[in-house]
Amino acid sequence: EEQLVESGGGLVQAGGSLRLSCAASGFTFDNYAIGWFRQAPGKEREGLLCFSKSYGTTYTADSVEGRFTISEGNAKNTMYLQMNNLRPEDTAVYYCAAEEARLCTGNMDVWGKGTQVTVSS
Repeated sequence: EEQLVESGGGLVQAGGSLRLSCAASGFTFDNYAIGWFRQAPGKEREGLLCFSKSYGTTYTADSVEGRFTISEGNAKNTMYLQMNNLRPEDTAVYYCAAEEARLCTGNMDVWGKGTQVTVSS
């Protein structure tokens, strides 16, 4: 069974940093594009970043440009989301997801259950 598990969320003060991890089981990251998304209460899910190793492409949303980065983890089938200079409006549940087409279209095939990030002012 294909699964994704996020970790690393928590409470942080504005201006602080967090690193989220996404670990896969049942499939290999090399064959998928990996994206990070978030959803705040009462808001639609927002795509943040996507990395396609197959095509060597990375996409970053304007809302997090210059503050968030996506990178491969030290362990196989692990992806990181590094979040710097966090703002209260970054408070949300953060999800990682995998797309088999590897094109970063946003049509993801596998989703994690999410991890809560709360930024206090």
